[in-house]
Parts: sequence; structure tokens; C-alpha cells
Amino acid sequence: MNARPNLAFLFRHPAHFIALGFGAGLAPVAPGTFGTLVAIPIAVALNAHAGDGTYVAVVAVLLVVGAWAAQVTGHALGVPDHGSLVIDEVAAFVLVLFFTGTTPLAIALAFGLFRFFDIVKPPPIRQLDAALKNGIGVMADDVLAALYAVLVYAVGVRILGG
Repeated sequence: MNARPNLAFLFRHPAHFIALGFGAGLAPVAPGTFGTLVAIPIAVALNAHAGDGTYVAVVAVLLVVGAWAAQVTGHALGVPDHGSLVIDEVAAFVLVLFFTGTTPLAIALAFGLFRFFDIVKPPPIRQLDAALKNGIGVMADDVLAALYAVLVYAVGVRILGG
């Protein structure tokens, strides 16, 4: 296919619905940013209504199901990491918010850090992204970006005494 997916494609297969971030990946500009935004209500709900074990289990499910969905959808689109695949941003940012919390300030700072690392792809993120052209690779580079974001967030909190 190798074209921009549409609403019909989104609903053609459950994997497409998941991989395209429940529709966020259809955004005409910055679909990764829209995918990251999808994570916020998920994380807020988990933070308010689930314990840590459940939260971590949901992240694990998002990562595993996301890898499958990205694999299926990337194959259907003819591009392993098509720009409309945003389940990686969803899952990774839910993970980030597990560590940073979900106050408005924490969300805003974590959002900026995660998007920065996801877009810039410092080593070894860029190398991983180039090497793994499958569903696992789609998810893995965003998990690394999430880890960078959490690390920088934690160092910032420690330095600023927050």
C-alpha cells in the first residue's frame, strides 16, 4: 500500500486500529505527537484507579500487543515503521508517566522530554531504529526514548530538589 492510511484502513483489521493509536495515527501532521497525547488519559486513569502492578501489566500488554499490531500494520502499509504507526508512542509515554507521575507539570515536562528524544533519536536509538525493521523495532526505539526521558526527568528533579 505504502500510502497514507484512511478511516477504512483503520477499521479493516484490529491490528490497524491498535497500531494507529486508535485513530491518532491518521492525524495529517505530527501523528507521533497525537499518539503521545493518547497516552495521557490512559496513564491518568491507571494512576488514579490501578495499583503499580496493574499499571506495569498494562504497559507490558501495550508493548507486546503493540509490537504485533505494528508488525501486521507495517506489512499492510508496505513500510515497517510507517509514520502513522503510533502505538509505540502511546505505550512508551504511558511508561514514562508511570515514573514521572501525572500532575499537569510532570506531564508537560515528560511530554517535552519524550518527544525530544523520540524525534532526535540519540545513540543508540537511531541505530536500533535502523537495525530492527519489524514490530519489535517499532516499539523498542520508543522504549529507549522513554528511558532517556525518565532519566533526564529524574536527574532534573534531583538537581532542582523537587
